[in-house]
Amino acid sequence: MTAPSTKASPPAARRRRKNDPESVRADILAVATREFSEKGLSGARIDEIAEKTRASKRMIYYYFNDKETLYLHTLEAAYQKVRLQEAELDLDHLAPLEALSRLVRFTFCHHAKNPDFIRLVMIENIHHGRFLAQSELIQSLNAGVIDALTSVYARGLEAGCFREGLDPRELHWLISALSFFNVSNQHTFSRIFDWQQASPENQRKLEDHVTEMVLRYVVTDATLSQS
Repeated sequence: MTAPSTKASPPAARRRRKNDPESVRADILAVATREFSEKGLSGARIDEIAEKTRASKRMIYYYFNDKETLYLHTLEAAYQKVRLQEAELDLDHLAPLEALSRLVRFTFCHHAKNPDFIRLVMIENIHHGRFLAQSELIQSLNAGVIDALTSVYARGLEAGCFREGLDPRELHWLISALSFFNVSNQHTFSRIFDWQQASPENQRKLEDHVTEMVLRYVVTDATLSQS
């Protein structure tokens, strides 16, 4: 006698999907992230996203209404991921120099490991930040990283190791720019200069260089001379 199959039938699978809406949403967002990052807002298709998820096209529209809303939620999820990970760095319990170093290294490594995030940001810049401006969530998330940098910088000033007159927003720009370029121009830079930029050895060197550059920009001359 043949043993009964333990594989769920299609109706059972559909029932599980309906009973786990958060899992369905996460699955849709994961696939949408890849599709939008590779093809942009105009090139991505809901049909193709549905084919690569556990959801139907109708279900995608049920959760996200239309493609532009799905794109906006994809942006929000991408920013939320990086900001939540930043919040886990526990910077307040570190000395200012160590806290800034940890933040720089985290940003560099996060961007290197999440090229989809970089491409989404590039695509949103093509749209002049129009969708990002509609999201109160993204605005509040990004305010959080500036608050964290402001706190680290203030503690560094109080300790006498950071120089005065710096704007935390400009400091965040510097950290982001150096880390962003490592991913956004990796392929062109590597081909133009015949350099294996993405190799583990070169990535470790660049991470060290970026961290040192930011710290040298922030610390006082007296602190620098002691290093």
